[in-house]
Amino acid sequence: MGDSQLYSDSFTVGTINNQKYDRVSRISATSIDGQTIMTLDINHELYSLQPNDAFDLTLASTLNLDGTKDEGRGWREKGTNQQDLSDMYDYVCYGKVYRFEEGDGENIKVYVSFGGLLLYLEGPYKRLTPLRIDYVYLLMKK
Repeated sequence: MGDSQLYSDSFTVGTINNQKYDRVSRISATSIDGQTIMTLDINHELYSLQPNDAFDLTLASTLNLDGTKDEGRGWREKGTNQQDLSDMYDYVCYGKVYRFEEGDGENIKVYVSFGGLLLYLEGPYKRLTPLRIDYVYLLMKK
């Protein structure tokens, strides 16, 4: 992982619940190595997943390929044709890490909100501790 990539792993979808909201599904997934579990709300009209689908998930502090800060210029500022990390992914969100909790043994729990769409990660402390920053980009691809 580069300096801007705080966490990256491959997951397999376990269950999908889309009964509560019209355009939002809550997916439960487990990392390929079985060490990390996650629950994520996604807009299924923009990015659909099915049970047993595999996908890659990355959490990054910036979309700049060189790892530099965004400097408040915004994402996809008009008039710029710069390549960035989002060009390599199918689904991108920007959100705030709002809570950490101690888990069982060496595990930690991380909670992130992407404008109301929530992410919950539980896994090894050593893998998730870089997420102790305020704002992150979520990037996903199949």
